[in-house]
Amino acid sequence: MIVRFAGFGGQGIVLSSYIIGQSAAFDGKKALQNQSYGSESRGGECRGDVIISDEQIFELEPTRYDVLVAIAQPAYDKFIPMLKPGGILIFDNDLVKTDRDTEPDGIKRHSISATDIAFKKLGRKIVANMVILGFMNTLLKLVSEDSLVKAISLNVPKGTQELNLDAMREGAKLAQAD
Repeated sequence: MIVRFAGFGGQGIVLSSYIIGQSAAFDGKKALQNQSYGSESRGGECRGDVIISDEQIFELEPTRYDVLVAIAQPAYDKFIPMLKPGGILIFDNDLVKTDRDTEPDGIKRHSISATDIAFKKLGRKIVANMVILGFMNTLLKLVSEDSLVKAISLNVPKGTQELNLDAMREGAKLAQAD
């Protein structure tokens, strides 16, 4: 499975890809993660890719993706053509307006109000990435919940573990209802 997280620096894009990759490794799978930032660290274009497989991974820089997680409009606009036909699009509908005319054939679309949920339920927009991570993982069953919880706990700033885990669980609940 090849997943591209895309948005702006400061949205936790790279962190999300790292966490899902580390979770896969905890589950005994092979995982490869890479990232790219725009010229600015906050507010500039940003992406994080992760490949998860039971087999050896030989492709270091994929050109097509099974899943696109878009958390900003420019990210959606730029990367939607690289989503494989029949792939999965997950997007924050608070920040992204999609255009079915530009999307590959047969994709499955999943919309979530991650930023709104993070703010209204948890009081912090900054954890919208964890809402999406919980949603995506529950929907796609990429890694075990135990591994995801462990990776989140190890990688978020000290003292914010419970907030981030609560955000992940909010996303998971939404996916169960999707």
